[in-house]
Amino acid sequence: MIALPEGLREEEAVAYLRRAGIAERKALSPEERLARSAAACELIAGSLVFAGAETVMIYNSVRGELSLEPLLAHPAAAGKRFVYPLCVSRTEMKAYAPGAWQSGIFGIREPVPELSREIEPERIDLVICPCTAFDAAGRRIGMGAGYYDRFLPLCTRAAVIAAAFERQRVRRIPARPWDCSVDAVFTERHVFQTKKR
Repeated sequence: MIALPEGLREEEAVAYLRRAGIAERKALSPEERLARSAAACELIAGSLVFAGAETVMIYNSVRGELSLEPLLAHPAAAGKRFVYPLCVSRTEMKAYAPGAWQSGIFGIREPVPELSREIEPERIDLVICPCTAFDAAGRRIGMGAGYYDRFLPLCTRAAVIAAAFERQRVRRIPARPWDCSVDAVFTERHVFQTKKR
């Protein structure tokens, strides 16, 4: 568990936890990251929230994030439609069912919009978010641009979960008014359920 030094102001604490969480996931070897990602994906695949979802928004991992690639190959994924985020400006992202791929503004593998199908947020049943750090209450810290915090309120019928490594957990993340918490956090060992669905 990541320890937070005392005496930091709210924004300093969030920045510290973001850096620490990124460092923790990058400290894993490629083999450890692959094995732990597979274990977390197994928990997601076996969950009721995944079983009940037809359209699932996932992400392509970068900078040591937990990979969801094993989830795509899991038998429980058969028949589901997977969509991916595309950053269309410095503040907005949309969801696309990919027809082709490109490297996005942050080096993230993203759908090519002209060759992909945009999916309205209200048609998504489950969103799986990455994070840099999380707590057991479902608060998460992203990379700081706020894309998910602006997009998630548009997903009016979706359950929202986060995927992260156990070592990215912190005791408590400062709650800010604009931050969107998640219904559950899945790690390689635990499911931190925060809301009942």
